[in-house]
Amino acid sequence: MRTAGRAARQESLREHNLSLTLQKVVDAVRPVSRADISAATGLARATVSGLVDQLIDASLVIELAAPVTREARRVGRPAVPLAPARGTVAGVGMEVNVDYLGVRAVDLAGRVLTEVVEIDDFRNSRPEAVLDRLARTAGRVLANLSADGVRVAGTALALPGLVDRVTGPLRYAPNLGWRDVDVVGLLTTHPVLAGFPPSLANEANLAALAEAVARRDGGRASFVYVSGEVGIGGAIVLDGEIFAGRHGWSGEIGHTVVDAFSTSEADDGTAGAGRRTLEDYAGQDALMRRAGLDPTAPLSDLVHAAEAGDPAALESLRRGGTALGVVLANIVNVVDIGMVVLGGRFSEIYPFVRDAVEEQLERCVIFAPWSPVEVQVARAGEYPAMTGGAIAELRTVVADPVAWVADGA
Repeated sequence: MRTAGRAARQESLREHNLSLTLQKVVDAVRPVSRADISAATGLARATVSGLVDQLIDASLVIELAAPVTREARRVGRPAVPLAPARGTVAGVGMEVNVDYLGVRAVDLAGRVLTEVVEIDDFRNSRPEAVLDRLARTAGRVLANLSADGVRVAGTALALPGLVDRVTGPLRYAPNLGWRDVDVVGLLTTHPVLAGFPPSLANEANLAALAEAVARRDGGRASFVYVSGEVGIGGAIVLDGEIFAGRHGWSGEIGHTVVDAFSTSEADDGTAGAGRRTLEDYAGQDALMRRAGLDPTAPLSDLVHAAEAGDPAALESLRRGGTALGVVLANIVNVVDIGMVVLGGRFSEIYPFVRDAVEEQLERCVIFAPWSPVEVQVARAGEYPAMTGGAIAELRTVVADPVAWVADGA
């Protein structure tokens, strides 16, 4: 970091400009040229060319074949497009959720290089056993990367609960039944992860990061992201960046109280024992039970029942969508965001909950008559939290590529 009142060293400027140049290549929706980077950054074209050459030598950036157009033939040598290198550096995203765990490796170009996903029921599980299994799975992925000559930027682990800082501990994951778990300590007892200790983050925050990257073609988007799994997580994305809150605990919308008086109410009007949250209405288990289905069955059973017109399934989805819409309206009223993105399992039931969500947003958001809130389905694909974890680790390369340039030289 620079010290106020002191001149920056030449080496510091080089490091900053190298990072800035790599960022322009990695964040670009379409390949950019050296001239594009020069125009966007204000750096001299000769400086950009030198920086790009270093990034190419380090296998962080590649040159693509220049398009041959009529205009290019007329003016001379066309600009050479630049793109992130493929299969040279990877971030590794891991996830433990209620009904699966997995590991995914993603390169700078955004391609999935290798992944392993294991389906199981981890409700009320022993952290030691689950994390041991995750470490062994990560070992397989890391071995595949090593065999292919891929350098690893780092690992990140997505968890469905409250994470105290990036090193933990995991404070509380109610749907797993975990409390105050030293996740990093347990994982790094395994040799394969001792050299790549994971950073920790909430599952919904990392999924929202992947979603923000998937939407960068429209600029730096702002939206409320909802991750529907067995539990319900959320995140607020402002101009493409996650608003994490003071502890990194923002977005726990599944625990938002929808009805504080659902079970009983005292004579004086105060709340009795009842308190129903959004997960009690729109969590996967709640949706399945209300539809008369086994909560441990796949969500596709609910979707098939709804597609067949089953009244119980349709009513369950309508009630879940209504509760979700009310909670989202409250969030939108507070933060003034014009888009809601439904991800995770909500992507699968999107056609059956969209109308109910939109109805409540229209009814409850005070500024809806002048600026309606848009509801969209997520674009980041399956297991977005693993992708988001990988992206978070790759961002460390972009932020400080000097060591990678030296290593690749």
